[in-house]
Amino acid sequence: MSGRHSGQTRPGLRITALPGTLRLLARLAPRQINDEIAFAKIELKRKGVQLGVAAAFFAVALVFLVFLVIGLIVAAIMGLATIMPAWLAALLVSAAFLLIALIGGLIGLGRFKKAMPLVPEETIRGIRHDIGVAKEGSAFNPAVLDPASPEAKAAKAAKEEAAAKAKAEKAAKAAEHDKEFPHASEPELARRLGQRRQHLTEVRDELGTELDVKTQARYLAAAARDAAQQGQAMAVRGKDAAARKLAGLSESTGGLQDRWKPLAALAAAGTVLAVLLRRLLRTF
Repeated sequence: MSGRHSGQTRPGLRITALPGTLRLLARLAPRQINDEIAFAKIELKRKGVQLGVAAAFFAVALVFLVFLVIGLIVAAIMGLATIMPAWLAALLVSAAFLLIALIGGLIGLGRFKKAMPLVPEETIRGIRHDIGVAKEGSAFNPAVLDPASPEAKAAKAAKEEAAAKAKAEKAAKAAEHDKEFPHASEPELARRLGQRRQHLTEVRDELGTELDVKTQARYLAAAARDAAQQGQAMAVRGKDAAARKLAGLSESTGGLQDRWKPLAALAAAGTVLAVLLRRLLRTF
């Protein structure tokens, strides 16, 4: 089995793994069901053999029960033979059995004739007529309800053809199924079922972890805290960098002021000198 389904859940947000887990379940479930069905068939076959053995013992018991009835009949005949000839006793017992059989048979035959036919033919015919009208409307031909009519024979032939086609398709699907899932022995099925059950258990546990709202909320909260801490750290680093840049800019501005002070004083002195010279020239 892969590390993904080793039964150990790695920390972190697992919602993205949910589609893959569902696909894995969809692939494993049909195989597990097919193996379960095959295993059930083998088990039923084994139980059928056991039932066959039990039925054989029941049959033996029934045979001996018949022998018991025969023995009782013989005992009755021999008992009557003490007061009459043996042949007459046997004849009387046989006649009594024949009379009972005839009475029971006649009663059963009469009740059977009263119950015939065993299906409600008129009701079935009416239901088929109603269904035909519901399907085809006025185009429905009631003649198809008569088994001897040509329409009924044609409909029966079409139905048989459709049934044969469906049977062929079913056989093809069965062959494809047997090709995809070949027959395995009972130990092999038991081994595969055990392994797949373990695999499904691990997948189910992982799926439960992926769908656990509390666990996912904890993962999201932890991720949010990590992002917030990283943002705070970046803000502090940016603030320090900005402070360093401002300090450097202030230092560079102070140096320029120191260098330009003499020049500014010289320019001011020159300006004052020019003004004085101009006023002096105006006085003359």
